[in-house]
Amino acid sequence: MQHFFIVISNIFQVLIFSVSFYQIIISLAGFKRNKKVVKEHQPQKSFAILVAAHNEEKVIAPLLENLAKLHYPKELYEVFVICDNCTDNTVQIANMHQVHVMERIDPLRRGKGYAMEWMLEKLWQGKREFDAIVVFDADNLVSKNYLSEMNNKLVDGHQVIQGYIETKNPYDSWVSLSYAITYWYINRMWQQARHNWGMASTLAGTGMCFDSKLLKEIGWNATSLTEDVEFTARCLGNDIYPTWANNAIVYDEKPVTLISSARQRLRWMRGHTDCARRYMKPLFIKSIQKRSFTQFDAVMYLFQPIRFLFVAAVWVMSYLQLATPLYSQFELLKVVPDWGWIALNVALFLQFPIVMMMERRPIKAYLGLVLFPVFQFTWFPITLYGLFTSNNKNWNHTIHSRSIRIEDLNG
Repeated sequence: MQHFFIVISNIFQVLIFSVSFYQIIISLAGFKRNKKVVKEHQPQKSFAILVAAHNEEKVIAPLLENLAKLHYPKELYEVFVICDNCTDNTVQIANMHQVHVMERIDPLRRGKGYAMEWMLEKLWQGKREFDAIVVFDADNLVSKNYLSEMNNKLVDGHQVIQGYIETKNPYDSWVSLSYAITYWYINRMWQQARHNWGMASTLAGTGMCFDSKLLKEIGWNATSLTEDVEFTARCLGNDIYPTWANNAIVYDEKPVTLISSARQRLRWMRGHTDCARRYMKPLFIKSIQKRSFTQFDAVMYLFQPIRFLFVAAVWVMSYLQLATPLYSQFELLKVVPDWGWIALNVALFLQFPIVMMMERRPIKAYLGLVLFPVFQFTWFPITLYGLFTSNNKNWNHTIHSRSIRIEDLNG
């Protein structure tokens, strides 16, 4: 039994060390901002902008005002607000703007995935055909060049595009600042890095753009708690590689309390775990059959919740090795030496302040690094609970309240 435990422990250590080291190597490409220059094209693609809204009366108006002022021909885009099971004044406020207000009542099939599927069916039945579909959340704000950037990508032949996710309220609390630091890292060391390597980007739930013909061909069919993860996996399974538009910025409101953050991240982990269970194995098999490194990288993305748990186990093991009288008894478990784990963790953490320097974030942003390790540590119990409750498909709404306008952010 002891021998079996040692073998399993060593496998876990090698696996986690390898996956973490793999991410560090991939992220090196993120040190270069623009490896590929986007060619500018005249506006020609038409867009249906879908805004998913559930009880968003406090934030919907600034977004709709923002969308009306995009630097793109007005005749080439229309805005559709999906008022999904709303019980507040979201419908009334949306009706005050020149947009299509689509009311949906379905208490059993709740969540953005179902709302998207419902809205797309309405669009396909409509009189006007759009070249592309864009998706935002009601709490977002958007850079005025967003559609121009998406037009460039679509004309160049891309079918699925993800924009740059920025935090709308980074300095509201240590929690929202921790989110901001996380997304600055993701944008640079995950999305930009993979874009520079020529690999697929991952969808982020908002700021997404889809070629209409593609959606009609393969259908949406992404109704899990993390519809972005699910559709990313489906795209890669169909040899469709999402791309990255770092100049198309979407400002997203983040939770300000640890409790609301935990609820949101629990939903993410439940959905991500569910998608990993359904898509990781077929993608892994396909990556081997086609010798596709991009599809293998998608397997690594789906593996993240499990990696979090293994990392937590390794941390506990390292603590037992270094801080208890049983140090010598754990020598057999050290297939990766202590200095290897220390170097790996230092390299992983240092990427965050390095990214902040490269992105030229203000001095006050660095204060977030003090409590950022606490935020990172909270991922472990959330991930563990999400793993064992991934069959829970109940969708929980994240409350938004920061009524900020795009002019305020630019200022």
